[in-house]
Amino acid sequence: MVDILRSIGVIARSLDSISNIEFKQYDLTKGQYIYLARIYEHPGIIQEKLAEMIKVDRTTAARAIKKLETNDFIVRKQSDDNKKEKKLYVTQKGKDTYPILYREEHYSNDVALKGLSPAERKQIFELLEVVKSNISENWEYVKKGNKRIY
Repeated sequence: MVDILRSIGVIARSLDSISNIEFKQYDLTKGQYIYLARIYEHPGIIQEKLAEMIKVDRTTAARAIKKLETNDFIVRKQSDDNKKEKKLYVTQKGKDTYPILYREEHYSNDVALKGLSPAERKQIFELLEVVKSNISENWEYVKKGNKRIY
């Protein structure tokens, strides 16, 4: 059954690679499109929550966010209720770019799920949600410094 996770990995890396190539012309590289899309979908999200949502470490998130800010896709704004907190918002450039990301995501979904019936699409989604939940629990456990017992 190891092949299932390997297949998921191949799918994820393939789609990421395609997106990185296609979005390079918009100055989005190395998965930055994921951050931009999530900030657009969750205006005012803080960096820590975004990293948790995407399942990356803080340093990786900080690097991608900084690059998006430098390229004028997003802006950080001081939180009114917490002076230490900076909230993330898309700029007009980010808003203009999001529909391109959205179209690509839906196109990739259609390509990936071609030949599957609506019932099969629903089933694969539900099964992957269970897998995602299981892995998320493990990710949180390891992220807190714990070691998994094999």
